[in-house]
Amino acid sequence: MSALRIQVLKVFKKLHKTRMRVFEGDERALTAARQKINEGFAKNKEVHNEEAIKELIKFGEDIEKELRTQVIQAREVKPGVFEAKIREDTVKLDNIPYDDNAIPEDGIKGKNQCCQSVKK
Repeated sequence: MSALRIQVLKVFKKLHKTRMRVFEGDERALTAARQKINEGFAKNKEVHNEEAIKELIKFGEDIEKELRTQVIQAREVKPGVFEAKIREDTVKLDNIPYDDNAIPEDGIKGKNQCCQSVKK
């Protein structure tokens, strides 16, 4: 078995493992993700160009990372209240509250100057 084929199979397996972890308990999402992964690999089954295969491997790795770090599932536990599944791999960013006074509405410097327009 060629080294490239081994890499393809590793990405395929890793995508399915990530799918199982991310969509755990959601049969509909598990089935849809399985079909999408399998379709993607079947569609590119006849690709023989090494560079194209390497690009597809990189694409698969990027998708796996995005799925693992960016997808959050939430379910409604009662009307208007949701419970989210946040995993250790989920990217968590600082949330900066919105401030209406930060940007002047008319674009003219005045009482509502934003921090970037103040000369230092």
